[in-house]
Amino acid sequence: QVRLEESGGGSVQPGGSLRLSCVASGFIYSSLTMAWFRQAPGKEREGVASINSIETTYADSAKGRFTIPKDNAENIVYLQMNNLEVDDTAIYSCAARHGTAIDPLDEEDYNNWGQGTQVTVSS
Repeated sequence: QVRLEESGGGSVQPGGSLRLSCVASGFIYSSLTMAWFRQAPGKEREGVASINSIETTYADSAKGRFTIPKDNAENIVYLQMNNLEVDDTAIYSCAARHGTAIDPLDEEDYNNWGQGTQVTVSS
């Protein structure tokens, strides 16, 4: 069983930056596909970014502003978010699965989830 724990959420003004962290344990880290999802109030959960040993994938809303670096030595995946917008306000959750995902940004492809961390962007 993969255990995931997120941190780094908070409040920021539009144009600001935040870095979320997800510490993973209980598995072979290099074999995982890791991803970040978010769910805004009244909206469905959506994939933001994913990473595995081969590639990274970004939602259109994240391209050019977010990156998903990974520290294999520490079993941590990050979500670096720059130039944040009010529409980025959501609960951000880390997800993982063994092997590659058919659709890296589809929540149905993941069976391990963190508890989520709140990100609020407002002026």
